[in-house]
Amino acid sequence: MRRIALVLLFTACGAAGAADHETDKLANWHQWRGPHADGSAPSANPPVKWDATTNVRWKAEVPGKGSSTPVVWGDRVFVTTAVKMDRVAKPDELPAADPKFKLVPPPPTNFYKFLVLCFDRNTGKVLWEKVAAERLPHEGTHETHSYAGGSPTTDGKHLYLSFGSAGTFCYDFDGNLKWARDLGIMHTRLGWGEAVTPVVAGGALLVNYDQEVDSALYCLDAATGKDRWVAKRDEKTTWNVPLVVEFGGKTQVVTSGTTRIRSYDLATGDLIWQCGGMTVNPIPSPVRVGDAVVCMSGYKGSAVVSVPLGSTGDLGTDGKVNWRYGTGTPYVPSPAVVGSRLYFTGGNGEVLTVLDAKTGKPVIEQERLPQAKSFYGSPATAAGRVYFTDRSGVTVVLKAGDTLDVLSVNKLGEPVDASPVLVGKQLFLRGERALFCIEER
Repeated sequence: MRRIALVLLFTACGAAGAADHETDKLANWHQWRGPHADGSAPSANPPVKWDATTNVRWKAEVPGKGSSTPVVWGDRVFVTTAVKMDRVAKPDELPAADPKFKLVPPPPTNFYKFLVLCFDRNTGKVLWEKVAAERLPHEGTHETHSYAGGSPTTDGKHLYLSFGSAGTFCYDFDGNLKWARDLGIMHTRLGWGEAVTPVVAGGALLVNYDQEVDSALYCLDAATGKDRWVAKRDEKTTWNVPLVVEFGGKTQVVTSGTTRIRSYDLATGDLIWQCGGMTVNPIPSPVRVGDAVVCMSGYKGSAVVSVPLGSTGDLGTDGKVNWRYGTGTPYVPSPAVVGSRLYFTGGNGEVLTVLDAKTGKPVIEQERLPQAKSFYGSPATAAGRVYFTDRSGVTVVLKAGDTLDVLSVNKLGEPVDASPVLVGKQLFLRGERALFCIEER
């Protein structure tokens, strides 16, 4: 009886520990797109109004250039960036041109430092800074891109990040390197650049390596960085982030793609279902709404599809899905989920659409956000509000609902390509030169 009691006690403690950890996730912003991977922050209540001097708790310089979104856990904020070095490549260090790949921007001739920084959430002080790698990139980037486009993630104990061709890394919270992996050189569409954002779940780290050749989804052991499984993918460059969801007793890893949206079994890497219907270069991340996953893309066309998570096999391009929609979808930004509503902007522009995620019917269709222009960052939502930050640093705050109700328009005075991060009473914005912590004073 004592053994049974001990087993029950340990089981209960384990369940309580898991529940506490899930609560911690909801109180933080541990991954790209927040605790639910859909832009929502259920425990946050950030400011509605600010500018470059009003309600700015602190501002911290970030060296180099990057468009990655910060992650927050407890009293720490983590950011990645790439810094151009003075070191110029010697002729024998320059990468050899591969005629198979058309490169629009030329490769750089300077080496770069790939950095990860940890800031104190209360003061903005740099707690530590680590050089993950020093490399000469083999490709250039789009003029609006950077060499630090992939966002980090954390499980509350370790920080995981990927600079793509420059490596995938795991650090502890004190900045000690635990492991590093070289998954090989990436070849992106026209050399527009990389943005590899890992996802940690169930002791596994998912790394999507979609590129022009040899695309693959890597499932690594989060503790060691070693392969658990590798799924080869018939895809070109996508830049989208996998979505991990629990459904029907299985954990699914959902990825978007030009050829197919695919769901893999996290435990084995086996394909559960696949579905066509996206446009070229799908960048927006999949989101879950109820028992469905919604994927969208907006380059050279517009497409949204809602796929039941209980699907199996190949659904084709006209298979059984919940609904499809084909107007005003985003190219770079991902959608935000507010209850049963999907909020997104068309292309990279300022025109808003809100869909009923149950039916696919628009409740707001192509209405213009005031004073905003172009978006790379994705919207975030908390406390019945939706935050849209454009590339000039203008944030439009809407009251969530079925009409366009603008609460405020806030001008930071610095360009922003990263997405807003909402944690507690704070809003974090990673600008072109600095990281801002915004809190009502």
